[in-house]
Amino acid sequence: MKKVSNILTVAGFMFFGAIQSTFAQEAAQSQTFHQELKKRFIEGDPQFMGIVLVALILGLAIAIERIIYLNMATTNTKKLVASVDEALSSGGVEAAKEICRNSKGPVASIFYQGLDRMDEGVEAAEKAVVGYGGVQMGLLEKNVSWLSLFIALAPMLGFMGTVIGMIKAFDMIAVANDISPGVVAVGIKVALLTTVFGLVVAIILQIFYNYIVSKIDSIVNSMEDASISLIDLLSKYKK
Repeated sequence: MKKVSNILTVAGFMFFGAIQSTFAQEAAQSQTFHQELKKRFIEGDPQFMGIVLVALILGLAIAIERIIYLNMATTNTKKLVASVDEALSSGGVEAAKEICRNSKGPVASIFYQGLDRMDEGVEAAEKAVVGYGGVQMGLLEKNVSWLSLFIALAPMLGFMGTVIGMIKAFDMIAVANDISPGVVAVGIKVALLTTVFGLVVAIILQIFYNYIVSKIDSIVNSMEDASISLIDLLSKYKK
């Protein structure tokens, strides 16, 4: 029994030692990640890598601004339609306009423009809703084209760095008059690193872009449904 106990004790120490060693290796790798990233950034020619980094920063700034704006523009359209319907029934157009003034989002702004033209008739109100709806769509899509530009620009800059890196590699071959791997390794490394960083930036921005586009589509659909409901309410109120 004593031998078995000793064996189990030794095995336990070895097991926990292996776990500690694994965690220590992971910690060391996590500590050197930023250093490795910085090293690769410098190796990839800071001139082109810096331009790609600027594209990433500007793209993320636009994406974050759009996400915040779109989240603030998202409203409960069903609740707003019900409130406007109740206000029209009890207090008239002015009461409904007051509700729209106190509500945030593009749908409330569109409702206010339609109610403001109510004295000119339902058709005038409908034209105001359609026209101002186009204005609100433009505000929702503001700066999204710049984000798509950075998505296209980042890999193009990376490929440009690739071409320049290969040119440097061939220049080194011409100077050394030797095609050994050591001569061309530097130029090829620059070419590959710039390509990788450009593609990574494009992938990151593409994810944000798809989310923003889907968010805009959702808000536009809500605006269209709410606008139809408002015209129906105005027609019912006029009768």
